[in-house]
This record gives sequence, C-alpha cells and structure tokens, in this order.
Amino acid sequence: MDLQPRLLMALAALSGLMAVAFGAFGAHGVGDPQARAWLQTGAHYQVVHALAAIAAVMVWRVGAGGGGLTAGWLFLAGALVFAATLYAMGLGGPRWLGAVTPVGGVLMIAGWAALAWAAFFGARGTLV
Repeated sequence: MDLQPRLLMALAALSGLMAVAFGAFGAHGVGDPQARAWLQTGAHYQVVHALAAIAAVMVWRVGAGGGGLTAGWLFLAGALVFAATLYAMGLGGPRWLGAVTPVGGVLMIAGWAALAWAAFFGARGTLV
C-alpha cells in the first residue's frame, strides 16, 4: 500500500483514539453540562469521521481513484477542526472558537460529497 493511504489510516486510528479519550473525559471528568455536551459532540463526530476516513481508504483500494483518498483527508481535517474547537471550549477555551466549528462541518460534508463522487465515478468503474 502506498504511503499516503497508510498515513491516512494511521491518522484515522489516532483520531479515533482522541475521540474516545475526549468522550470519556467529557462523560466522567467534567461537571459543567455545557462543557460535557461540547466534549461529547466533538467526540461523536470525530469517531464517526475517523471510521469514515478508513472506509474512504477502502473505497480507494477497490478502484475509485484518488477521490477516496481526498474524501478521507477531508473527513480527518473536518473532524479535527470541528472537534478541536469544541474540545477547546469544553476545556475552558474562548467561546469565539464556536465560530470556527462550522468550517470543520463544511469539510466533513465535502468529504461525504467526495466519497459519493469516488464511489459512483471511480477510476475502475466498479466497487465490487
């Protein structure tokens, strides 16, 4: 396997690790309900998109061209921006970070669009 998909898979796994850690901290180590909600929301979206990035590599592997990898990178970048801003606010960071959070959401949406494009118009023409 090429270096780029291997790196993407490794970073997706680390992203999943981060999501579990922040989710657990939010569930057990935070008393403020708003901070807990931010941490749990960030963790939820981060773990879902870590798995989506891994799935995007699988789509790439079955012949969907570079669109699968593009989707994976968009998933990871979007989840990082989205979750990191929520984590920061949950840990006491400035509330203006909430204005940055939607940028991550847009990147995740773009990832889903790229994955759909790659799956439908893949380089080899077939996924199975």
